[in-house]
Amino acid sequence: MDDTRPGSAPDDASADPVADAVLDGNAVGGMLGTLFAAEMTAVPGKCAHCGTMSAVGSLRAYVRAPGTVLRCPACGGVVIRVVETAEATYVDARGAAYLRFGRG
Repeated sequence: MDDTRPGSAPDDASADPVADAVLDGNAVGGMLGTLFAAEMTAVPGKCAHCGTMSAVGSLRAYVRAPGTVLRCPACGGVVIRVVETAEATYVDARGAAYLRFGRG
């Protein structure tokens, strides 16, 4: 008699814990709006990695870390990083070729 059981495959919900932590850029719209004094979720930008144009609100937001990382929905490249400390807020947007702020 064989007492071994076949192993079970992990279910899709827990297979990738990082994927569970991904939100869209709207999740950090308030924080960015405070920094830039603008409604940031609709601000368009161009990914410096692949050239895809997308609004900040459509970027993939990883918020379960010491800082927030916003990635391009097309290529996954890091577009914006934000780290808040007691003394300051650091914004690294070198992954954006540009962000376009309209007037008026």
